[in-house]
Amino acid sequence: MPELLFELFSEEIPARMQRQAAADLQRMVTNALVDAGVTYEGAKAYATPRRLCLTIHGLPAHQPDVREEKKGPRVGAPDAAVQGFLKSAGLNSLDEAKIESDPKKGEFYVAIIEKKGRPTLELLADILPATIRAFPWPKSMRWGPQSATPGSLRWVRPLRAIVATFGAEGDEPEIVPFEIDGIKSGNVTYGHRFLAPAAITVKRFEDYVSKLEAAKVVLDADRRKEIIKADAATQSFAQGLEVVEDEGLLEEVAGLVEWPVVLMGSFEEAFLDVPGEVVRATIRANQKCFVVRKSDGSLANRFLLTSNIEATDGGTTIINGNERVIRARLSDAKFFWDTDRKVWANDPEFKRLEKFRNVTFHEKLGSQWDRIERIRALAKELCKVTGADEKLVNDAVTICKLDLQTEVVGEFPEVQGLMGRKYATIAGLPASVAAACEEHYKPIGPTDTVPTDKVSVTVALADKLDTLVGFWAIDEKPTGSKDPYALRRAALGVIRLIVENGVRVSLSELVARHASCPGLARASTTSDGGIAADLLSFFHDRLKVMLRDNGARHDLVDAVLGNGEMNDDLLLVVRRVEALGKFLETDDGKSLLAGYKRAANILRAEEKKDGEGAFEAKVEPAVLVEPAEKALLEALSIAGEAASLALSKQDYAAAMTAMAALRAPVDAFFEAVLVNAEDPALRKARLGMLAALRRVTRQVADFSKIAG
Repeated sequence: MPELLFELFSEEIPARMQRQAAADLQRMVTNALVDAGVTYEGAKAYATPRRLCLTIHGLPAHQPDVREEKKGPRVGAPDAAVQGFLKSAGLNSLDEAKIESDPKKGEFYVAIIEKKGRPTLELLADILPATIRAFPWPKSMRWGPQSATPGSLRWVRPLRAIVATFGAEGDEPEIVPFEIDGIKSGNVTYGHRFLAPAAITVKRFEDYVSKLEAAKVVLDADRRKEIIKADAATQSFAQGLEVVEDEGLLEEVAGLVEWPVVLMGSFEEAFLDVPGEVVRATIRANQKCFVVRKSDGSLANRFLLTSNIEATDGGTTIINGNERVIRARLSDAKFFWDTDRKVWANDPEFKRLEKFRNVTFHEKLGSQWDRIERIRALAKELCKVTGADEKLVNDAVTICKLDLQTEVVGEFPEVQGLMGRKYATIAGLPASVAAACEEHYKPIGPTDTVPTDKVSVTVALADKLDTLVGFWAIDEKPTGSKDPYALRRAALGVIRLIVENGVRVSLSELVARHASCPGLARASTTSDGGIAADLLSFFHDRLKVMLRDNGARHDLVDAVLGNGEMNDDLLLVVRRVEALGKFLETDDGKSLLAGYKRAANILRAEEKKDGEGAFEAKVEPAVLVEPAEKALLEALSIAGEAASLALSKQDYAAAMTAMAALRAPVDAFFEAVLVNAEDPALRKARLGMLAALRRVTRQVADFSKIAG
């Protein structure tokens, strides 16, 4: 069957855009084909620094013919209805329609619409240029004389050539004919910019890949990554070293080269006096190079760079150039490190904290000094629930932001916190205080580690909660598309710190008190209670996302939050969701849920007649007549008391066990009893038992929000 080869060759595609661009290309073309009724066997897209490529194999030569029956009005219908039918069906008269009969509706007109499929080549000639024009680059540009024309092509960098061939194996493929802004589709591409820049004529994908390889272009980004990783490991091993893995950097450099060549350089051992993280940050940020380490884990004075060419001198000139730049940058880093160490060693009372009075954190939220004082007050409160030592927490809050004033962090912001720990250690502070300087920023994302030291947990919670309450106070909340202050990440951090450390805290009370502190109260545009309620809702949304990502059902989170109890104690919410999930996986849980749904549906219908709450009164046993309903009434009383007692002890497994005891009596009730009895008193009593079932289950969760 025929295959499509489609390549867009341009000046440059930034590494950070390549993966998404390849995915977008595949999605847009394949979706357009499917919308046209054209199926295929497989498709894959590729990207290099200069090209996007898509291959689709197993395509049919023609779009399938379409035969559709369109039902029209009844025979004898008004002329307006008939004319509308003819127009929509593309018929000239009723003679072109047929008449069908329906036993209930009588005779009516039916149009048979047959549409001949187009050659796939013609479809592609429409789809491919439309894809190019609509391509969703994050940033794009116009170029050349045509850029002055309204509606001219926009591309990430100037587009230079388009390959578009279509044909079956063994046949000479045809060029998919189209032109866009003076660039005609064809079968000519180009090799490596420096090593093999000549034009290359290609046919199908297999031919294209082999010719590119001969022209020093590795098309597949994953293969380029494998080459870099393997060569780097081999060269390191030969020196008795190993590469410090860096998946982000590996992905980036694979997007910077079409023909990866790994080379090893070195720098003076004296620079290893600088903390390894700073050395790595310097080499990574400035030269996109990997660092290597010795068997004991310490850094070696070597680095690995990825070149895009096979140099005639074996790479000596390239290595020397990188060594000069890295040497200069490491000299700066060493100077900064030496300077900072002297400052920390000579200021045991941290008098330079006063500088924070003149550093604005946010124009509406005051200075960095003000923020530290707010964190201090909040951390003191949190010590009551985390059990952390107040003095250690106070010391940690005092200096946790002080590394922001250092030369190293000023030059390499990514090592903030980490350097705070090192400087605090130099100053002779306790290990917990030093650790909190680094760990109070954590967790930074969903995969980051969560601190466990009580001092770190306390300061981290205070730091993140102050950020959230402060920006809520000035109404700077995240929107659907923007979160400039990373407040979603901060909320997720609070949740993980609480849940993974087993912290019991009433967030609503804590937030309301913090929002009333003088600095925030002056800036606030909302009441303290309003901030607390709105922020709690935000926490609930983030909690749903976190639990869903961890495999929990979002409807269970809604069900637990829907019962209205203890919803600001996130630890209890999570434990209740976990217990409810396990319960609903059992036969008892599934059966009880089905019984609840049946009861709720009956109540909903009857409350429309009698009014909401009409059946909430206590059911008197004397009214009941059937053994099954008497048994259910007793079971509801026992289960309700048992669940209430278990919940008061936060024993959610026991609460679910109490719920499980309701399965058999609920099933028996529905099998033996007619709820809507003719006797009004009996009907009300039976509906009252269903309302009692609703109340008892609501102690655990709002079962109406559970799917199934």
